[in-house]
Amino acid sequence: MEHSPLEQFSIHPILELPPVAGMDLSFTNTSLFMTLSVLLIVGGLSLAMRRPSMVPGRAQSLAEMSYEFVGGMIRDITGPEGMKFFPYVFALFMFILVANLLGMFVLPFTVTSHIAVTLSLALTTICIVILTGLIRHGFGFFKLFAPSGLPIYMYLLITPIEIISFVARPITLSVRLFANMLAGHVMLKIFGSFVVALGGLGGIWAALAVLPLGAAFAITGLEFLVAFLQAYVFAILTVIYLNDVIHMNH
Repeated sequence: MEHSPLEQFSIHPILELPPVAGMDLSFTNTSLFMTLSVLLIVGGLSLAMRRPSMVPGRAQSLAEMSYEFVGGMIRDITGPEGMKFFPYVFALFMFILVANLLGMFVLPFTVTSHIAVTLSLALTTICIVILTGLIRHGFGFFKLFAPSGLPIYMYLLITPIEIISFVARPITLSVRLFANMLAGHVMLKIFGSFVVALGGLGGIWAALAVLPLGAAFAITGLEFLVAFLQAYVFAILTVIYLNDVIHMNH
């Protein structure tokens, strides 16, 4: 029986494998949920677009809406030039969204509530941003930290701030997603525990259990909204960061 709201986030091996070079390569519950997320995305989109028609059904409409939503977001921020990054941004958005929702429907376990997962996604984004900047602009990429047109003495203040801001991007990206998903599931666990505890007391206390039950329903509805919003925020910030290096000279 779980006693702590944080026990739902514990990682445990499903298939233990021998370590390689000191690294534990066991298949864990985190690995399982990430794999399920990918399979649901690939399988769902493949089935939805298996027989595309001029008058789309529900599945095809949902797939096309997802495509247009992400594509429109990229075009609005970066213009047509940013569409070369569509596969990455679309995969990122869908993975975070499905992983968030999977934790709501299946079991009280969400891989995006683990900082290791969200930080990996954020570092991948920042690495792509840096590589894009270096490939497109060479050493001119570092002008990102020293905006042109400022007095010389201002660079002593602005450049360190810009560098710190850039370095903080993967931290803020990962912590925002991790903290929001963690907090929501902790609150659901706490209110669920109140319902069970009050119901077990019987009498008037059992009647009062309707209060935390109502709160749990409200938080559940909010969590579905947060699941989408966090995927959207992560994706749109990724596009904004890419736009910074795509249009550095504009």
